Amino acid sequence: MRRRGVLARLFAAAALLAGGALPYVLSTILAPGAAKARRNNLRPPGALLDDKAFVAACIGCGLCGEVCPPDCIRFHARTGGDAVNTPYIDPSERACTLCGKCMEVCPTAALSIIPRARIDMGLAFIDRTACYPWVDRGICGACVTICPLGSRAISFDFANIYRPIIQKGCVGCGLCVEVCPHSSKPIWIDPHRQSINAAEEV
Repeated sequence: MRRRGVLARLFAAAALLAGGALPYVLSTILAPGAAKARRNNLRPPGALLDDKAFVAACIGCGLCGEVCPPDCIRFHARTGGDAVNTPYIDPSERACTLCGKCMEVCPTAALSIIPRARIDMGLAFIDRTACYPWVDRGICGACVTICPLGSRAISFDFANIYRPIIQKGCVGCGLCVEVCPHSSKPIWIDPHRQSINAAEEV
């Protein structure tokens, strides 16, 4: 009889715990999944545009990272695949300043010396549903102010001087991404340069 009482109390405790955990389980199952951020790591300036050709040409010497003044160049870890030890830049952490030193020291054809205005690392995109000025949540302009190429790459909307607009001269250095004060980084670089201000479609 005593054993039956102990078992009943154990079952009651288990039911209480299950009942308490039920709202958390249901909210986890029913909540919409987090939107997948459209973010990409970038190759350094002057990189071969075909990534397979870049990976084949890069010897993983690390010289580009050693001479990089802003220390923005990182290297793919040994997680398998041919891209191991090849350089990349994550502009949300540290962006490229277009100094060109990495292009000068590369001993292979992976990086070539290219004039700053002709560099093609990608194209900036702005999510106008999150950018502070575009949703009337304040005045910013950090991305426009920091751009090393000026109005040929990014400027303000004519109707509202505080709303940033990407221009065709953007080379994808990512400085605008680095300085963006929004926690979700509603500006990013697409290395495939699909279209200007395509974030209007987001």
